Amino acid sequence: MAKRLLKFNVNGRAREDAVADHTLLLEYLREQLGLTGTKRGCDGGECGACTVLVDGEPQLSCITLACRCEGKQIQTIEALAQDGRLSALQTAFNQKLGTQCGFCTPGMVMAAQALLLRQPNPSEAEIRDALSGNLCRCTGYVKIIESVQAAAASLRRDAGAPA
Repeated sequence: MAKRLLKFNVNGRAREDAVADHTLLLEYLREQLGLTGTKRGCDGGECGACTVLVDGEPQLSCITLACRCEGKQIQTIEALAQDGRLSALQTAFNQKLGTQCGFCTPGMVMAAQALLLRQPNPSEAEIRDALSGNLCRCTGYVKIIESVQAAAASLRRDAGAPA
């Protein structure tokens, strides 16, 4: 099994690790780095539970080779909380009951994070589109959409913009 030394920035921290050529990004994050917030769901790019951000864009880590992310910024759900405090998005998912069973939540949150980074005031249609690659097995998505809307409003208030 061939390995090579790869450089990444994971959750704001520069890393240089020996990674096997066939290692999936999901395996690298969970098994080598111990970042288990990223969930293994379908292993086929169909459910979105493994969504992380690569250079700010949502990426399905179960179908992405780690070596394809060399030199890139990788952000997992673990990066959102700062100093033990949940992010606005995580708080909104908690308060608006968007977590349901919680299995899909990390992927949903990361897909929503990517949306809010590029569109701080998304419409419901934009939220639905951004989350369309993420499957929730528990709900009709109402609480998830409400969570993203609440987070967007909170972030706008914090920035001094009208909610």
